[in-house]
Formats: sequence, C-alpha cells, structure tokens
Amino acid sequence: MDFKDYYKILGVEPTADDKAIKTAYRKLARKYHPDVSKEKDAEAKFKDASEAYEALKSADKRRSEERRVGKECMERVDL
Repeated sequence: MDFKDYYKILGVEPTADDKAIKTAYRKLARKYHPDVSKEKDAEAKFKDASEAYEALKSADKRRSEERRVGKECMERVDL
C-alpha cells in the first residue's frame, strides 16, 4: 500500500482538531463530488478526501493512523 498523507490531502495541519478536519473534508467533498464537478479527476479526488476523512475524523482514529504510518516509516528505514 502506498503512503498517503491524509493531512495533505485534506489541506490541514497534523495539529488540526476534529472541527477543522470535518470542515476541510466537507469543502473538498462539495468541490469534487462526481455529480457536481466537471473536473476530469474529480471522482478520484473525492475518494481520496473521503478516505482521508475516515482515517482522521476522530482523535482515536488519528492516533491509530499515526501509529500505522510511523510503523510503515520504520519498516522502510534500513538500520
């Protein structure tokens, strides 16, 4: 699985709270919803935003995601 920076996808800082994450997701969801957007890659961007929101929408999920990403990074490092 390729690493995806969910914070970058949503355009928020890693220190963002639940409200900021939800606001960013809703903005992107409205912009890239396939029924609304005429952009060529709107569906892919909408799916990415939805995936990012699912991973970050609560403090518990953010901690879990941060542990997963940290573990993946450590596995890639040659010691």
